[in-house]
Amino acid sequence: MLNIKVVSLSLGVSAAVSFVVCILWGLLMPESLHMHGFLELVLPGFKWLNAGNFVLGLVESFLFGIYAGIVYVPIRNYFSKRFAA
Repeated sequence: MLNIKVVSLSLGVSAAVSFVVCILWGLLMPESLHMHGFLELVLPGFKWLNAGNFVLGLVESFLFGIYAGIVYVPIRNYFSKRFAA
């Protein structure tokens, strides 16, 4: 059985770290390799780039990770119980 708090927080932090890596990538790489179009598409309200939008994207990424854990863990635990040997 997976612990929903552990998995949700792990996914939230992983998503936030991934967001920071994408931002750093966008700042260091040429325009043709940027991820800003994708980030603007998947993060509501995010526009490339100022301090306020960075914080907004970081918070949204964390919350989307939390959401993924909240959805995934009960489903996984249900099927784990149902089909356990």
